[in-house]
Amino acid sequence: MTDCEKARAELEEYLHNELGAEDAAMVAQHLAECEDCRSEHRLGAALTEAVRRACRERAPEELRALVLTHIRSVEATQAV
Repeated sequence: MTDCEKARAELEEYLHNELGAEDAAMVAQHLAECEDCRSEHRLGAALTEAVRRACRERAPEELRALVLTHIRSVEATQAV
């Protein structure tokens, strides 16, 4: 496996700080030396941040009420 393949295989875990110290250091060193993998890392970081922001948003109360009403309706018909 090449350095790029190994770094990209571990990039997701690296982005989420889920790698052990040795693997994280290897990925960090590779990113410092490889523009292609750095670009991949920047894209992954941007996507990760976009997902984090989206998960913090709350649905409008009107939509929440509509969904809860529908759930209760489905539950009521299944309970019969």
